[in-house]
This record gives sequence, C-alpha cells and structure tokens, in this order.
Amino acid sequence: MGCGKSAAAKFLVGRGFCLLDSDAIVKAEILPDPQVIAFARARWGDEVLGADGQLDRGAIARRVFATDAERHVWENEVHPRLYAIWRSRLRSGSGTNWVVEVPLLFEQRLENWFDFILCVASSPNVQLARLSERGVPHALAGQRISKQLPLARKLELADVVLWNDGSLSFLEEQIDQALSTLNFATASP
Repeated sequence: MGCGKSAAAKFLVGRGFCLLDSDAIVKAEILPDPQVIAFARARWGDEVLGADGQLDRGAIARRVFATDAERHVWENEVHPRLYAIWRSRLRSGSGTNWVVEVPLLFEQRLENWFDFILCVASSPNVQLARLSERGVPHALAGQRISKQLPLARKLELADVVLWNDGSLSFLEEQIDQALSTLNFATASP
C-alpha cells in the first residue's frame, strides 16, 4: 500500500502484459454487487451506504480495519468473488502474459498462483507520504499497514524486488532489468 504497485503495473502493461487490478475489480465489480451491499448493510447498518445506495468505501474501511475479526469477515465475503473473477479472466486469456496487482498476496497465501512475484517496496516515510497525498488519514494508513505482513518479510518472499523511493524512470529501469533477467520478450515501451 503506497509503495507503487499500480505504477509498476502500468509499466508492465506498456510492455505487453494484460492487467488484473484487484482493487479496481473490487471497486467496479464486487462492491456494487447487490449481494455484497446487502451483506455489508446487514453486518454494519445503513451507515455504510452512501446517498446513492452504494457502499461507502471509507465507511467500510473504518469497520473492516477496526478489528481483525471484522477484517476476516469482510475478506471471506469479498475474496472468493475476486478469485472467481481472476480465474475466469485468466482462463479466457490463456497464453497471455498477465500481471496481477495483489495488495495482500502473501497475507492471503496466494503466492503459489503465480509464476513469479515482483514486490514493489519503498521506505515507510515515502509510503506514508504517498498515502497522505491520496487523502488517506495517517492513523488509517498506519492501521492498514499494520495489518499487512512486514515489508522485510515480503522482500524475503518475493522473486524480484523493485525499490521505489526514486523517480518513475528509475522504477521503469528496474522493471526492464527484471523482465530481461526473467527472459520475458515484451513490447517496446
């Protein structure tokens, strides 16, 4: 969160990869699902609904990240739906090079789904500054980060680490080097 997964994914798309953006799928396809809305409303009441009757992502986040129990309840509702969408899209595009942007890959023990794992990392100060720029309150950012596997452990588990404290061009150079090392033939940027 706030390390640059989305920026790295965009560079990979520019090199011919097809993207499955987990956050975008949840936002566009899962949260508007009437069954998910009904589940959240039954669990937390009308205060998780916006004026338009759709889920208020901020209100959901405040409840989900308040306790591990609530986070697990929410993940058990949302994640199976997300994984079903992944499976469907991956099957329909067999032979395609995919990049799957996954915020909680190791936390959800999904590493065996993938051929290799690129971890985009940054220092805590840079990470928090980026989240602040996005309007995520410092306390909520810290709360969310604390629910994730420590960065040092993610770095150990990843096949390739991209350090993203510098410029976007430096991140792009690291991606090209990683793809070269992994012997991927890609489209020109």
